[in-house]
Amino acid sequence: MTPTLRTARLVFLPYRPEDEDVFVELLSDEVVCRWMGQERCSEPEIRTIYRSILTDVYGKNLFDVWGVWSDGDYIGHAEIKKTGNVDGHEAIAALVRKHWGQGFGRELVEGLLAYAADTLGVKEVYGMVGAENTASLALCERLGFRHVRDVVSDTGTVTKMLVVSTVNDTPGFS
Repeated sequence: MTPTLRTARLVFLPYRPEDEDVFVELLSDEVVCRWMGQERCSEPEIRTIYRSILTDVYGKNLFDVWGVWSDGDYIGHAEIKKTGNVDGHEAIAALVRKHWGQGFGRELVEGLLAYAADTLGVKEVYGMVGAENTASLALCERLGFRHVRDVVSDTGTVTKMLVVSTVNDTPGFS
């Protein structure tokens, strides 16, 4: 069962039925989708994805996924799950565009890393970041991620596979 988590400014809450519209708005933003390395989906497709989080992901306890909030405002989305790219866990994060540049990305990723280390017992976490996403790559570098390899899609898009150790002094939850 996905727990509620807290950092200094953020609350990670399992999604609730009433959060559907903010999730849809986030994944309807083509710039957010581009930086997440995914095609923008139609609203009905996003709503289907959302409902599968509530029924399948939570219902079958497949992995942890949260809506992330600060002072009652939806900041974005976070996940930690086994990755198919390598034998390990991947952190996934997306921020609502109006919250970019406020330090929320760093706090969100640090929170995921602390959870991975403290609760899941994971010794390292992977991330996939688009090669053109300079802001996220710079954040990952500041957090100690190192480059593993480039992954090139069929369309020629390059994604950087990164990894970071969680054994260091990762900031924890309050």
